[in-house]
Amino acid sequence: MNFSEINKIIDKIDQSSIKEIHLKQGDFELVLSKNELVNAEAVHSNQPKAVSSANNQKMTEQPAVNAVTEVAIAETIVASEAETEGELVTSPLVGVVYLQPAPDKAKFVEVGSQVNKGDTLCIVEAMKVMNEIPADKSGVITEVLVDAETVVEFGQALFKIK
Repeated sequence: MNFSEINKIIDKIDQSSIKEIHLKQGDFELVLSKNELVNAEAVHSNQPKAVSSANNQKMTEQPAVNAVTEVAIAETIVASEAETEGELVTSPLVGVVYLQPAPDKAKFVEVGSQVNKGDTLCIVEAMKVMNEIPADKSGVITEVLVDAETVVEFGQALFKIK
């Protein structure tokens, strides 16, 4: 997940009535909260607290995502990208993932498969529509991160390509 995708999520949550979201994708974890009192130590222990320790009064107004959270998000992204080899292919929608075109056919790709940009990696079925998920770039599949016929969420990592 890159920084622009996270900004899109922040914008969507800011416009919605959702108060808190926890998103985990492999080793990457994102927690966003619009609650009035945010425990900054839980987000990142080296950041200053969002509450004044002198008088323990709540801040009068707090943005949907405060600066402490944004810094923690940016640091998590950098750390996550440094740890992972390759680029993640994520699901563009919620649905059931199929790793092969039919039950009696071979899988689209497996670990070690060479793929070209645009090759079909899997199918995500949403509302009875079969959506082919293409490779964003050419490379080798280093990980298959989902099981066949499981429900995937929007933005969930499906494959890793190096």
